[in-house]
Amino acid sequence: MVGKEQTYLNFIGGEWREGGTGKWELNRNPAKPTQIIGKATCSTHEDVSLAVLAAQKAQREWAARSRPARGAFLEKVSKLVREKLDTFAMTMTIEEGKNLNESKGEVLKSINVLEFMASESRRPIGEVIPSEMPNTMIYTTRAPLGVVGLITPWNFPLCIPGWKISAALIEGNTIIFKPASLTPACALLLVQAFHEAGLPPGVLNMVYGSGSTVGNAIVDNPAIKAISFTGSNEVGAELYAQAAKRLAHTQLEMGGKNPIIILADADLDQAAEATVTGAFGSTGQRCTATSRVIIDKKVHGEFMKKLLEKSRNIKVGDGLENPSAMGPIVDEKQMISVLKAIDTAKKEGAKLLCGGGRVGSDSPDSGYFIAPTIFDDVKPSMKIAQEEAFGPVLSIIQVSDFDEAIEVANSVKYGLSSSVYTRDIQRIMNYADRIETGILHINSPTVGGEANAPFGGMKATGLGGREMGSTGPEFFREIKTVYVDYNATVRKGNLY
Repeated sequence: MVGKEQTYLNFIGGEWREGGTGKWELNRNPAKPTQIIGKATCSTHEDVSLAVLAAQKAQREWAARSRPARGAFLEKVSKLVREKLDTFAMTMTIEEGKNLNESKGEVLKSINVLEFMASESRRPIGEVIPSEMPNTMIYTTRAPLGVVGLITPWNFPLCIPGWKISAALIEGNTIIFKPASLTPACALLLVQAFHEAGLPPGVLNMVYGSGSTVGNAIVDNPAIKAISFTGSNEVGAELYAQAAKRLAHTQLEMGGKNPIIILADADLDQAAEATVTGAFGSTGQRCTATSRVIIDKKVHGEFMKKLLEKSRNIKVGDGLENPSAMGPIVDEKQMISVLKAIDTAKKEGAKLLCGGGRVGSDSPDSGYFIAPTIFDDVKPSMKIAQEEAFGPVLSIIQVSDFDEAIEVANSVKYGLSSSVYTRDIQRIMNYADRIETGILHINSPTVGGEANAPFGGMKATGLGGREMGSTGPEFFREIKTVYVDYNATVRKGNLY
């Protein structure tokens, strides 16, 4: 991958194929935009249709395999990814921009996801239910949906596809996978690992291309029974409305505006470290990133000294050259979007304390780097406090007490992740009861999630059920309820 331009082809029915447009999309290094890493084929509706036919052909045989046998493939893939950990991590850093340490962390979590879902293949499923009728047994079992479509983002180009693919496969579905256009190399490596593990042709199909072409073709194809999407709220809402017209199962994981609540009794050193980690790790390009600090005004001044000192010590640069640096924004379009959010905050009257612009020159050779940016005196109604910037931008909001902190934290349309820093167990438990987020952290950063735990949010953040953990496969299966009248099955004259 490194130093060698790659060609990324669709994977349909077990074969690598060029898309029907004859066009290619360049894959650039966001730290060095003039460096072309490779080019991805651009596909048509017909390419999606071919992939669907391959998936339909493979689905019955795949579903007929035992659940543990399906899980064995995931175990093989996890081992292959582990063997190539450095290649996966380096590729991710070069095409997505997160530093090498963060990339390695994502690869390791992806391995955890695959291993956990492989173990799920041996977990008991279904239940036996007492019947009101005599000589009757009621039990439930599971059935796959059929062919499913997976549409994934660029910010976690290995882990998110990994947890969707593994959950869908374990339930006996076959897959049409559309990776993000900005991270085709990571998608290629992942699909290659499934192929090398011996996954039967047609079980996993990958189609490169734009959301307007490939994404719409997936959503509109009546043979695709379900769509699992991770991305922006704008796209997710359109997808949901479109899929609803044909009653397709839909799962959406979208935006976040995640608060860290810092109360007067908090350990401010820990809280400052957690804030920096949550706000500026992965360049703030995580759906669980900390974007709002909601702090008791009594400790605001002391906390800000610690926060600014830590933030100003952050090194910005190429994550391959400096494995702990804060890397670039993923591409020029996203960089412009983040800079626009910063400019809007300035115009609204938020007080800029550090950062606020691009690092380096704006020449074609300069990477898409933005300095860690902190705004103080932010009002809850400001756009910077309500809308997702998806970059290294942090807002500070002062409050008078715990109740106001909860009210401000819940005042956004999103509900993915949150955190509270306090030593008061009563407030901790009240926070857990009252906060409107699907993921809650007590005295730890807003970011992070384990492979064996559910992941997802409330309100406008998402719908269709939680991903990861033992809940991850639920979206990809139907429940069958079976009634057995065993008295009626006994024939007259039977010696038993």
